[in-house]
This record gives sequence, structure tokens and C-alpha cells, in this order.
Amino acid sequence: MVEEALLKKYRPMTETTYYTLLAVMEPRHGYAIMQFVNGLTEGRIRLGTGTLYTMTGRLSEDGLIAIVSQENGKKTYGITETGRELLLLETERLRYQLKNGLEILQEGMEDGKRA
Repeated sequence: MVEEALLKKYRPMTETTYYTLLAVMEPRHGYAIMQFVNGLTEGRIRLGTGTLYTMTGRLSEDGLIAIVSQENGKKTYGITETGRELLLLETERLRYQLKNGLEILQEGMEDGKRA
């Protein structure tokens, strides 16, 4: 069970946090995280090194990710069980939001309504 304080801090989750957690579903170092997010979002989200390292520090401090290895000063991060649980909760929240949006938009299209 995720602590209430973490739920308040990370829900709703920023896109950069969400995609960073997705990236570390398998262990990755910083540059690989940036490449993964850039590729997955087709360039829509480009993490800068400052943003990434600030975020990985915060996520690590909060127990959502952990350093799984460190060689030549290069840290490799992986998601923790708490991080995985929060990511799943956020994905479910987004799925529900999308479902509601699609339903309302579809109803509007069927009724001939335009925004």
C-alpha cells in the first residue's frame, strides 16, 4: 500500500515523472532514460540532464526508484515496488479520464454538437 503522503505528492503525476517511471521498468542509466522517453513520445518530451538528474534524485529519495548499479560514475536506475504501484495507480487514473473524455466527445459527435 502506497503511503498517503506519496499519493498526495505524485497524483496527479507529471508527464516527465510518469515517463521516467515507465523508462525504469527495466534498469537504465540517465542517458538511456532520456533516449527512451524521447523515442516513446516521438520527441514530444525531451528530458534535459538537469531535469532528469533532479527528478531521479527526488524519485530515489521518495523510494520510487533505486540505483541498481553504479560503474564509472554512471548510475543505473530501476523502479521499486512502490514506484510500480504508483505508476499503476496513475495509469488507471489516466485510463478512467480518457474513457470519460471519449464517451462525452462521442456523445457530442452523435448529437451533432461541436465545441
